[in-house]
Amino acid sequence: MDVSMPMIIEANLRADGMRMVIVASRFNSVLVEKLVDGALSALSRHGAEKSAQTVVWVPGAWEIPVVAQKLARSKRYDAVVCVGVLMKGETYHFDYVASEANKGIAKISLETGVPLTMGILTVDTTEQALERCGGKMGNQGWNAAVAALETVDILRRVEI
Repeated sequence: MDVSMPMIIEANLRADGMRMVIVASRFNSVLVEKLVDGALSALSRHGAEKSAQTVVWVPGAWEIPVVAQKLARSKRYDAVVCVGVLMKGETYHFDYVASEANKGIAKISLETGVPLTMGILTVDTTEQALERCGGKMGNQGWNAAVAALETVDILRRVEI
């Protein structure tokens, strides 16, 4: 081995044997269903068994962190994929919910060591959401699921 070269650690994008849970916001469910479908499709395409995957529906994005925390602490899942759609309205409600959901998800992941990925869209319009739920901007549910499986594999590779 050439000692002048850095060691490179990359994930194998295979979900074989991985158990993932998707926590999905029921608010804006027509859009969120597309994110869930994208996440499940990504996991399946990368080798995950459908029977090993779970989807948990919660009322809204605000409730995602507390449910994700319980699921992460259960040690039943390799990762938690969080999906939802927040659309900016005329009040500050959007800002508070988006900020606290993001902070909660990051905090739980760091505290538990279980990867939680962010598939919660923060958009101004329905059109922007549709573009990110399988339109020209891709499907952010898919991306969140792939990020989850990649992170799980990386953590396994760097485990001491």
